[in-house]
Amino acid sequence: MADKRDYYEVLGVSKSASDDEIKKAHRKLAKKYHPDLNKDNPEAAEKFKELNEAYEVLSDKTKRQKYDQFGFAGVDPNYGAGQGGGFGGGFSGFGGFDMGDIGDMFGSFFGGGFGSSSRSRRNAPQRGQTIQQRVMLSFEEAAFGCEKEITIQRTENCEECNGTGAAKGTSAETCSNCKGSGYITQSQRTPLGIFQTQSACPHCQGTGKIIKHKCSKCGGTGKTQKSCTLKVKIPAGIDDGQAIQLRGQGGCGINGGPAGDVIVTVSIRPHPIFTREGYDVVCEIPVSFAQAALGDTLQVPTIDGKVEYSIPEGTQPGTVFRLRGKGIQNVNGRGRGDQYVKVNVEIPRNLTHRQKEILKEFEATTTDENQQQKKSFWDKMKDAFKVD
Repeated sequence: MADKRDYYEVLGVSKSASDDEIKKAHRKLAKKYHPDLNKDNPEAAEKFKELNEAYEVLSDKTKRQKYDQFGFAGVDPNYGAGQGGGFGGGFSGFGGFDMGDIGDMFGSFFGGGFGSSSRSRRNAPQRGQTIQQRVMLSFEEAAFGCEKEITIQRTENCEECNGTGAAKGTSAETCSNCKGSGYITQSQRTPLGIFQTQSACPHCQGTGKIIKHKCSKCGGTGKTQKSCTLKVKIPAGIDDGQAIQLRGQGGCGINGGPAGDVIVTVSIRPHPIFTREGYDVVCEIPVSFAQAALGDTLQVPTIDGKVEYSIPEGTQPGTVFRLRGKGIQNVNGRGRGDQYVKVNVEIPRNLTHRQKEILKEFEATTTDENQQQKKSFWDKMKDAFKVD
């Protein structure tokens, strides 16, 4: 945990960066370190994972606020556990004691009257494990939505003993040593008075129950690991780094607690033609000098297929035109974005002798009316360098 880099540093942005700047920085770096594009670079996958982790926090206003206020401890409750000392890991360390240690210490002296010790919670219902999973989508799958299958390993109640841990026909018995409490209390007389200390029962290891005949399948744990395939519905318009929560599909609960969740984070493969900016799609299309000068009807690719678009004569390099409603569906169902198409005028190379002659003849016939930008530039040059 101590080696984690600051999320702003990971994305290469300042702490005052806007949401748009964070999104653009993530998109740029994600393309650079995408595992599919760096199969020979084993470090790329780790960098890609680090980028997505940073973006997942900084793109969420609530998580970003907590991170800015408390650091990693604000977004990861496990951060700093066991480090001890200082406040750098949230409240995990205090003078060498974990907060749980402090609760246990006071609980030992005062019978659990201060806070809530971990031992007193041994038999309380606990939520099952939350499982993290990643799914890879094509550009089109993310744009239009799809259904994916994922395979996970999760903890389930043993089918043989129904989670009791006891062999068939038997059941767990209440520990006679601790009377089912899970801990034993000892009194000690000191010059300051009588102090009581509590510790986990050595007979039942704090569970309060004794299993004399253990289930042969789970070895008395009541739990087994099982491979499970789940179907995930991907909504149209989901973006790279966003996640889907499958409630109750994670590990089974403990002591009757609820099951955990499965968090499915989305990664999107780069597209050879399209890039995405929010719910808008951007692409560049090359045209010849003649097409730009004379105008033409182009076959423009979109995520829905090809459409025709007529560019006027005299179209300049870098001109951007918009195709309304040809972008990506809003993930919340509120319409679609647009597609922006940038025109790149390709200057021909490797001209034949005849082609060069034709261009020279053409150049000789052009006037300032044909090239307004050129005329304006040289007029400014004359004004800037005229001699008084």
